[in-house]
Parts: sequence; C-alpha cells; structure tokens
Amino acid sequence: MGDAKKREYVLGFVILIAGIVYLVMASQLKVPERPGVHVDASFVPYVLSSIMCILGVLQLRAAKNYVPKPKAGNGDDVDYGTVGKTIGLVFGYVALMSYLGFPLMTVLYLVAQFTVLTPHDKKVNYVLYTVIAVIASAFIYLTFRYAFDMMLPVGPFDF
Repeated sequence: MGDAKKREYVLGFVILIAGIVYLVMASQLKVPERPGVHVDASFVPYVLSSIMCILGVLQLRAAKNYVPKPKAGNGDDVDYGTVGKTIGLVFGYVALMSYLGFPLMTVLYLVAQFTVLTPHDKKVNYVLYTVIAVIASAFIYLTFRYAFDMMLPVGPFDF
C-alpha cells in the first residue's frame, strides 16, 4: 500500500473518530425541555456529528478504491493568496458580527468571498453575487428567527 493510500485511510479514520467523539459530546449536552419546541441547542451538534460520521465512512470507502494519479507539473496547485484572503474574511466576519449584525455582515462576507473565489479569467458579477447573498442571508436569518426561535445578532437594525 502506497503512502497516498495510507493518508486517505488515516484521513477517513480521523474524520470518523472525530465524528464519534462529537456525537458522544453532543449526547451529553444538558438542554432544558421547552414544550412545543422540537429543535433546540442540541439539534445542530447531532446533525453535524452524524454528517462527520457519514463523511468518515465515505472517505474510508473511497480510500479502499484509491488509485494515485501521476503528478503533472510541480504538484503545487495551492493558491495561497486566496487561502489567506479567505482566512482574513472569516476573521473579519466573526470580529464585526456583533457590531453590524448577522444579516448585513453575512451579505458583505458572501459578496467578498464570492469575489475572492471567482477565477481570474472570469468577470466578477457583483449584481448576481449581491442578490444571492441577500437571499441567502435573509433565508438563514428568518429560518433561525422563526423556525428555530433563535436570535442571531441584528446589529444596528431592529427586525
């Protein structure tokens, strides 16, 4: 078994073990019962841990059938500038969330992230990016507010 195949197996086991540990930790959450509320603070950890377990199993299955491909070129296809910009955007998003609120900050973050991820040979479509960001932000905010009965930071706006 080659090194690449071993790394694929290790990745699968790490994801699966992390998912199981997260599932055990989620089962130990103490959430007070609220009548009529089926989605509480323990719902998302259960969903995420289940997804991690499923991804771990899928990664192990993919590792079983993994055949390394010959490298073309120098093998360094990572665009470190894009990675750095994305990390900076995430930190900015988290840092400014309490001041600007979830809806506005999410729109700004998504438009900026879409712009960063647009390939250099494509034209940046700010109108489309803004429309997608506004719809996604509104949908997520309203889902948390009315379906989950959870408040997200509203910032200077009072919805």
